[in-house]
Amino acid sequence: MTSTIEELTATSLLRFATAGSVDDGKSTLVGRLLHDSKSVLADQLEAVEHASRKRGQQAPDLALLTDGLRAEREQGITIDVAYRYFATPKRRFILADTPGHVQYTRNMVTGASTAELAVVLVDARNGVVEQTRRHAAVAALLRVPHVVLAVNKMDLVDYAEPVFAAIAAEFTAYAASLGLGDIVAIPISALAGDNVVEPSAHMDWYGGPTLLEHLETVQVTSDPSAEPARFPVQYVIRPQSEEHHDYRGYAGQLASGVLRTGDPVTVLPSGHTTTVAGIDVLGEQRELAWAPQSITVRLTEDIDVSRGDLIAAGPAPVPTKDVEATVCHLHERPLRAGDKVLLKHTTRTVRALVKEISYRIDIDSLEQLGDAQELNVNDIGHVLLRTAEPLALDDYADNRLTGSFLLIDPADGSTLTAGMAGEAFASSTAATALAPAASAAEEEWV
Repeated sequence: MTSTIEELTATSLLRFATAGSVDDGKSTLVGRLLHDSKSVLADQLEAVEHASRKRGQQAPDLALLTDGLRAEREQGITIDVAYRYFATPKRRFILADTPGHVQYTRNMVTGASTAELAVVLVDARNGVVEQTRRHAAVAALLRVPHVVLAVNKMDLVDYAEPVFAAIAAEFTAYAASLGLGDIVAIPISALAGDNVVEPSAHMDWYGGPTLLEHLETVQVTSDPSAEPARFPVQYVIRPQSEEHHDYRGYAGQLASGVLRTGDPVTVLPSGHTTTVAGIDVLGEQRELAWAPQSITVRLTEDIDVSRGDLIAAGPAPVPTKDVEATVCHLHERPLRAGDKVLLKHTTRTVRALVKEISYRIDIDSLEQLGDAQELNVNDIGHVLLRTAEPLALDDYADNRLTGSFLLIDPADGSTLTAGMAGEAFASSTAATALAPAASAAEEEWV
């Protein structure tokens, strides 16, 4: 049965994100990737060529293929995440082109949160800079499994191998301290097209793959049966008809693992146990389902299950009201201890209180600054939260979907903070403090 699952879940789709400092040539790289892989429509290319001629440029400005907002085109920067979809004969791709400006680092969190690979761009003239380290830290924080260091503008340093080698060594050492595992360094020139899609004639000292070759061959498939099944309930289906008067199904998307008819499961946070009576996929009964399919689950026992509950098979997380998490603050308004927020975890939203900001992480040194009074926009830190209702969170290192959450402003519904249950980086060994007791006023909220 496992081989059947592996065959059914084998995918040729790669989700990847690009990141880099301002003027590192990120949009040009993406444009070059789309252009040279024949993924640009004729009318799109004609529009870019026309816009380039109006600017007095002889060659088409490929960055215009990705910079969609008017402000982006006028300023020559990327502001918002731009998603692009393209394909080659070997694989399909969903690309998230993320901004390089420091104030838009939060947008990278959005783009990289579902990525299986991150391309971090570096200008060969400048080497590894603060924003490079910040992007590497975000990739490590989000547990992106594969990272490509693309050393761009090699044509401006005469394609010198020592320049590339020094940058690759510095970045690899820093990435290792973050716990990033799979790192591939590729020297490129996005403007000239060297090692993007076609091998470069100017860098015969480089014997590795081009960027596209690596994207086409990197291993991203996994066996979902190796992971515990997690099924957040999104909707309860109870048809009001004579024909289906006894039907009760729980609809949602399987977040991880494989679920089979007859599997023993636990409904969280209540802790009730039962078995899977049936699985419906697109109106048809199935013996099994695997992540990330959208399904309807029927249970043997008629127990109380509602939206926000988690149906778990295998080792189940222990529901808790005390949440320790690493967070990246996304909002201009600082996050402070004592703030009352809403916490959204999968399909469940509960009231929560920020009990303590344990520390803030210095991106340059990775030092944990324990005197943090607040987290400002783009800050990464560790917090203690107290929720009004128990949550069934996995550790983010074990499950990126059921280990993540958002903190939301209860007044206007804006997203404040992205959270990952557990410690920040794979190499982190810091201990965290116990949550202090809540005051009477705080108890009224949580």
